[in-house]
Amino acid sequence: MLPYNDLLLFSLAALGLVLTPGPNMLYLISRSLTQGKKAGMLSLTGILAGFLVHIILVSFGLTAVFMAIPMAYQVIKWLGVAYLLYLAWQGIKPDSGSLFEPKKLSQDAPLKLIQRGFLTNVFNPKVAIFYMSFFPQFTSPKYGSLVMQNMQLGFTQLMISGFVNFIILIFAARMATWFQKRPSYITIQKRFMSGILAGLALKMAMDKGK
Repeated sequence: MLPYNDLLLFSLAALGLVLTPGPNMLYLISRSLTQGKKAGMLSLTGILAGFLVHIILVSFGLTAVFMAIPMAYQVIKWLGVAYLLYLAWQGIKPDSGSLFEPKKLSQDAPLKLIQRGFLTNVFNPKVAIFYMSFFPQFTSPKYGSLVMQNMQLGFTQLMISGFVNFIILIFAARMATWFQKRPSYITIQKRFMSGILAGLALKMAMDKGK
């Protein structure tokens, strides 16, 4: 099992991921505002199923790669640093968008909603890169099975993402109206999350490896 402090820090990183504008969040908000909360929930079900695919692939794949190629850790580490800094920049650049700038979507049947949510997440590179770059920073052979540690991190992220996205889609309409009337809060939110992501990138860069 992973130490409590490491799991807490990872949870903060996972929160930063889910609150950073991306395909999953924009799709859920747009779907909820266009077709209602039930459609948003079905879409979220598909997205969470997509997370499971990422968790399984990365958990088993990372373990195999690190056992076969010791230098792979350093490569993935610096790719992760670069990606976190990119996400931080996306949040503060002048033309960055808001979470609550939804698009109009067509009306879809229940099964198609789940399918679209699943595909939106499975083909979301942000999730795969987050897993591949962050999992190695918190796992170690001294804590036991690397596969089980990766699974623990994956399901922690899954629960955080599911909870936050559920709250946002339930209150999507109210939140969209509230934030549209108060654009300064959008700026504060983006800068705050960018600061967290930049700090995590610094921590990762200073990590000396396992």
